[in-house]
Amino acid sequence: ADCLLRSCPVDSSMALCCSLCLLLLCCQALALGGGMLYPRESASRELKELNGIWSFRADFSPQRDKGFVQQWYRKPLRRSGPVIDMPVPASFNELTQDPNLRRYTGWVWYEKEVLLPRSWLLSALSTRVVLRVGSAHYYSIVWVNGVQVTEHEGGHLPFEADISRIVQGSSGALCRITIALNNTLTPQTLPPGSIQFMRDESKYPRGYFVQNTKFDFFNYAGIHRPVVLYTTPSVYIDDITVTTDWAGNIGMVRYQVLVTGNTSYSLSLNLREKEGKVVATGAGPIGALKVVEPKLWWPYLMHENPGYLYYLEVKLSAQVGGELSEDVYTLPVGIRTVHVTGRQFLINGKPFYFHGVNKHEDADIRGKGLDWSLIVKDFNLLQWLGANSFRTSHYPYAEEIMDLCDAYGIVVIDECPGVGMRDPENFGNTSLAHHLVVMEELVRRDKNRPSVVMWSVANEPASELSPAAYYFKTVIAHTKAIDPTRPVTFVSNANYAHDHGAPYVDVICVNSYFSWYHDAGHLEVIQLQLNTQFENWYKAYQKPIIQSEYGADSIAGLHNDPPLMFSEEYHTAVLKEYHSVFDKKRKDYVIGELIWNFADFMTAQGTGRVLGNKKGIFTRQRQPKAAAFVLRDRYWKLANESNCLRPTLTYHNL
Repeated sequence: ADCLLRSCPVDSSMALCCSLCLLLLCCQALALGGGMLYPRESASRELKELNGIWSFRADFSPQRDKGFVQQWYRKPLRRSGPVIDMPVPASFNELTQDPNLRRYTGWVWYEKEVLLPRSWLLSALSTRVVLRVGSAHYYSIVWVNGVQVTEHEGGHLPFEADISRIVQGSSGALCRITIALNNTLTPQTLPPGSIQFMRDESKYPRGYFVQNTKFDFFNYAGIHRPVVLYTTPSVYIDDITVTTDWAGNIGMVRYQVLVTGNTSYSLSLNLREKEGKVVATGAGPIGALKVVEPKLWWPYLMHENPGYLYYLEVKLSAQVGGELSEDVYTLPVGIRTVHVTGRQFLINGKPFYFHGVNKHEDADIRGKGLDWSLIVKDFNLLQWLGANSFRTSHYPYAEEIMDLCDAYGIVVIDECPGVGMRDPENFGNTSLAHHLVVMEELVRRDKNRPSVVMWSVANEPASELSPAAYYFKTVIAHTKAIDPTRPVTFVSNANYAHDHGAPYVDVICVNSYFSWYHDAGHLEVIQLQLNTQFENWYKAYQKPIIQSEYGADSIAGLHNDPPLMFSEEYHTAVLKEYHSVFDKKRKDYVIGELIWNFADFMTAQGTGRVLGNKKGIFTRQRQPKAAAFVLRDRYWKLANESNCLRPTLTYHNL
């Protein structure tokens, strides 16, 4: 049924659906083997970015299967029919005037023709050519020169394929890359969704359907992050895993290097300071580097030099065809520790209080597409705000964003796309198996990042349902097994007494919207209800608590006194009521507060939303509302109370 809905999201005959399911049996994607190092140029590695204009075509055929029936991947896409220009990275939804494309569900096709350097083609024995997609929503099948090279289930995370055999065996340097994407969400995807068929033909055209979801952000789709080609030697560094510790004046960087392509090789490692000085050396695939007087990685506003990074240079040497082959990869490394007690969250042994935001990858026109200008603006606003942290609500953010978190000292709660899990069928074995794969991919991607201090496996699931107990026990245990160095949580809005997943988390994360979704308009009940919330959760579980969401909608420029809902005055009044309780409880077991949301963002249309969710303290165009100034005053006050120094942030070119 899962494959059926992806390929046939319309009311079609059983024969057509079955035939298309046979065509797409490959929809059962498994976790990728090996590593997923971020592509970086080095003396042994070259990189070719494929960002820019691609050819694009949405398949509007009744069964959304025309591209497969006619095998659009076998020839240039323009020969299949009309194509349009489509930028990559970007969401496709809002780049045309066609409302059908904005709300489109089904298969879309992208294509890019590129010329490869001759050196890549003439070194078949010594050079690998790899195609990497930063993320695409949600199910992807990739062909190169008409040959399928990989497929991937899920958005927000990278995938890649070795295409050496195809491009090095071709007669020319032209490489045609075709990517088919399907954005259909089913009860077993992450995030989940469902297709609803409207069968009343007096109200809807025949075959009419809608994609339903139970999350409150727009379901943008497309190739959202960079697509690149890169090379490595045939014997190459496939993965690096780093963990760090320190005691006294000694820092430890433990490492494990995975090499692929040969079992006979040598490895040398140099750990360099930012200025280039070598502070430790090592050899072999497993070991530990000792750093005297280490410069620790500290969060923003917790130290005068936050986000300090060392650089681990790994050099591989091997004999290939009687000649010496070398591969070099450099990994940024931050030395820091994370520990959770019954009442505190410790970074480098010192109590850390999260005062930050929840965000979205969301902006006008480009949707969820990576945008460097927007990224830099957001980090400048985080600095201005005095925010030391954010949660990647509700999915993993781009690696380029995470790089800046490492470099700037912004602490991250790294969340998977487990949002909208509100129905019992979202907790079955198929969903669980996919959830485990997603966590493997997320940990594999972000395991070496000092900014990532905690994994979040879901947001606001129906954790009061009985299947949630086994489900979250399994997901959390699996995540801890593949990364025992970080705490694990999920974000709850369930009743504390009926939350079946809470016993398995390390930190309680709670969302609540008193005087908004509860007792709307009644500011006077916030403090009592919030205080009761904290006391109930702590009494039940004896674990530190983060207020992971709170806030209210406000329309920029809408004013009313006394404060009324949707005015800027009401927005700020809600925040101040919450802050009064935070100030009492943070002296005890509350370890953080994350406002919802950093900026206004787009949602599905509905009578409760006027061009999106307006809970941002900034508008979607990143202009501050009154709430931003309230939060700024508070965050800098919290920093000053901790005797923190305000650093000057500079961009670290990674």
